Amino acid sequence: MKKALLSIGLALLGAAAAAASAPAGQKLDLPAGAAVVHNAGPGRWGKVPAVALQPVRVLGDVDSDDETVAFHMPSGLAVDDQGRLFVLDSGNHRVQVFGPDGKFLKTIGRKGQGPGEFFMPNFIDIDDQGNLCVGETQSARVQVIGPDGKIVRTLKLTEGAVGEARMLHKGGYVMTAGPGGGVFRLQPGGQPEAVLPPLLKILDASGKTVREFGKPAEYSDFLVNRMANQVMAVVGAADDVYAVFPSQNRIEKYAADGRLLWRADRPLSYSMEIKGKGEMKNSGGNMSIRMPDMSRCASGAAVDGKGRLWVATLARQLKESERVSVMATMSNDNGIVSASQKATGAVDLRTTDAYKLEVFGPDGAMLGSIPVKVFVDGLFIKGDRLFLLDRVRGVQFHEFKILG
Repeated sequence: MKKALLSIGLALLGAAAAAASAPAGQKLDLPAGAAVVHNAGPGRWGKVPAVALQPVRVLGDVDSDDETVAFHMPSGLAVDDQGRLFVLDSGNHRVQVFGPDGKFLKTIGRKGQGPGEFFMPNFIDIDDQGNLCVGETQSARVQVIGPDGKIVRTLKLTEGAVGEARMLHKGGYVMTAGPGGGVFRLQPGGQPEAVLPPLLKILDASGKTVREFGKPAEYSDFLVNRMANQVMAVVGAADDVYAVFPSQNRIEKYAADGRLLWRADRPLSYSMEIKGKGEMKNSGGNMSIRMPDMSRCASGAAVDGKGRLWVATLARQLKESERVSVMATMSNDNGIVSASQKATGAVDLRTTDAYKLEVFGPDGAMLGSIPVKVFVDGLFIKGDRLFLLDRVRGVQFHEFKILG
């Protein structure tokens, strides 16, 4: 069994390893003391995984007549210490609450922009006190709701671009770059920023920025920088932060103070090189954008009760016959904002062999992988319970128990 090659550097060794591991078109530098983990082969477990997934239930059904489980574009799920499930039903502007047995309990919120109301919410989490955090990137707002259903506080985020937030155990939040790498903006005159801003930031309980960290990859192209530097953040038990990149073969772990501990990659069956850079056109005041043609390698990440990082990874790229496109529209009619989302393409498919779950140890070494037979648009874990989100096809969560 091949072992991960772990290079832990002094300044020169770390810089040399970073340069050697940087894909063409990138400029990556690692700080002194950070490690580079090049994973190879099937991982420490070998060809037979040391864990298994036992199916528990499927929650949600696009064809259901029961409106409590007829989700529309759900984007997240959180589980409290009592085992209750909180489904962020984004397209319906609500949170659906289910018991540990999967039975519907209640609805939190409704469409609107007032206290306790939601408008296209896109991230959800629960802190150690049982407070529910529901965020809206579009409205730059986070609402924290107590176990009693009352609003604890509302954060109006005004400092820079707003991405998705995860709650820290010691209080505060870690927030990613805005959607589509939204921290990368054009300056007046249409020129991109000269220096790319950090990818992650720590916010205090009031929403103020405490620190920023996470070095973006520089591709010398505005649209590629936006797309390639999208990142998913996962919080560990000690408020360490894992950063997983959907469009880079790159996984990182940061200490609670923002220090980079290691960067890892793993073998993929496809290239992550840029196929096309995309294009922006401005004609008559209308902007049209064709996004870069890039492979996607990750679609979700979470840490289990044993401190292992799980990453939903593409075993192969989706075929044209498997792809789905989501069209989002927004309008403002005399101050009344409305939005809708519609999926087109292979929406009737429910199974595929395109995804696998890769498991990594706290040191970045890959332990192994487990194939799955569903489409994965999100990955969520609470203790030994794992949930895979199929957001636009079956519109449901597949629940498993982690054995091992």
